[in-house]
Amino acid sequence: MLKSFVSAKCSATQLTRSGLLILISLSLLSSCGRSPGVYYEQFLGFGTLIEVKIWGVDEKTGRQAVAAITDDINYMHQTWHAWKPGSLSRINQLLPTEEFFSIGPSVIPLIRRGSELAELSGNRFNPAIGQLIKLWGFASDELPKGPPPSATAIQELLDQKPGMQDLILDGVQLKTSNPAVRLDFGGFAKGYAVDIAIEHLKELGITNAIVNAGGDLRAIGKHGERAWRVGIRNPSGEGVLASVDTLVDESIFTSGDYERYYEYQGKRYHHIIDPHSGYPARGVTSVTVFDSQADRADAAATALFVAGVDEWYQVAKAMGVNGVMLVTADGTIHMTPNLKDRVYFDIKPAPKIIYSEPLE
Repeated sequence: MLKSFVSAKCSATQLTRSGLLILISLSLLSSCGRSPGVYYEQFLGFGTLIEVKIWGVDEKTGRQAVAAITDDINYMHQTWHAWKPGSLSRINQLLPTEEFFSIGPSVIPLIRRGSELAELSGNRFNPAIGQLIKLWGFASDELPKGPPPSATAIQELLDQKPGMQDLILDGVQLKTSNPAVRLDFGGFAKGYAVDIAIEHLKELGITNAIVNAGGDLRAIGKHGERAWRVGIRNPSGEGVLASVDTLVDESIFTSGDYERYYEYQGKRYHHIIDPHSGYPARGVTSVTVFDSQADRADAAATALFVAGVDEWYQVAKAMGVNGVMLVTADGTIHMTPNLKDRVYFDIKPAPKIIYSEPLE
């Protein structure tokens, strides 16, 4: 568990590398430190850089608020980690017994919410494929090396069809009817944690803030008299693809094939595994989802990446998200029309944009 604080001073390069979304409100264009009206602090959690910006509070209030959500996030990171010692790793050790066992109450809401989101996505988002993720070598802090898993090993897991529907939860007792089920909440735990952090800030009376977890964020209120402005990283390399003015309460989460990957014999394998094929999803380089709920935006970004160009719209509609921007391998952008007037593209020449039907 990472608990150390990071200095508030940082370079623009550090901000870019911290995640897929880059906080680029005007107060950050010249400095990463505090600006008039904004309390700004960074810390490490969920294995990434967490940035918190709060508008309209004094330093003491800001420091106390950040300390509170730091404790929240560090606890959740330790509890929900799939392969380091904690509640979730213990669950994964006991699931193969196919017998009931007691679980920590803090994991129960994650299981229930994960089951709901998996069903809505048609299991394109599937937290029960922990064994498949481990088979590919992504259940580790270190990136995989060597050849990808064999087609036989992948098919053996696919044939067992692990899914959240295989879990049986009775109070604090859990078991599975499918010994192939292993849980990995990496596809939405960060979003769930951001939701909790924002709600905690609201309870403390804070109404204007951003919690940015490794580039994925939720923003509430405004930056003074204007909206918070954030940037979406260009999936083709360093830099910003577009900037966005956030709504009063909005989450923006991105899944991209450049986040975690390795190369073997000239071919790149990324970490977003299609639960249906068993292989990294192809055809899309990034998906950015806009929604009021960070956990849903997080899960949907994965599900829509897996769904690809042909099915993303149907999955987005089923999951109930507010907006989507999908970038294909050839650079074409598919986008919902409600984003047209507040997404500003920062690349030249201007990208080819295909607008979908409204989601609502």
